Amino acid sequence: MNEHLEQHLILASGSPRRKELLENLKVPFNVMITNVDETISEGTGPEKAVQQLARKKAVHIAGSFPDSFIVAADTVVVLDGDILGKPKDEQEAIRTLGRLSGRTHHVYTGVSIIKGKKERIFHTATEVTFYDLSGEEIQKYAETGEPLDKAGSYGIQGLGSLFVKEIKGDYYSVVGLPVARLLRELREIGFTI
Repeated sequence: MNEHLEQHLILASGSPRRKELLENLKVPFNVMITNVDETISEGTGPEKAVQQLARKKAVHIAGSFPDSFIVAADTVVVLDGDILGKPKDEQEAIRTLGRLSGRTHHVYTGVSIIKGKKERIFHTATEVTFYDLSGEEIQKYAETGEPLDKAGSYGIQGLGSLFVKEIKGDYYSVVGLPVARLLRELREIGFTI
């Protein structure tokens, strides 16, 4: 890792999807995986929850790299006021997908950017509507293993895309990183591309 770059960018995430989206900006960056407690306090709204978790991840890295731009994100799916995180197992994924079937849910992604004492934090909200799903469709999808590491038990950029009837908002936010907004926020904090 070259800490001597004038504009060093660090993605504080182990998500291959976030890494891929950040690569689209065509700027060099490093990945550092954070191991922070991602427990959400009961009663915390999704907007606040994703921002708090993203900030917690960024702060975890920022202290060691005060001259770098640290980017961290967190994504949750919300249905009927319930935050649907990553499923514990295949059965939980099946239950979650059954709840999402034929309904509209919201995906919130919070992003935290820290550079020394400068900080930007924001969230995006995107509305996603699923087609009605058969039990067989849900079962076959769950068996692929794709839902197991994804908020809401589906990946919109993968096989989960076959369930999506409509989307209102930022597609990339649903994938896990609203890159267009991120670019603008990075510029505001002094990063040049």
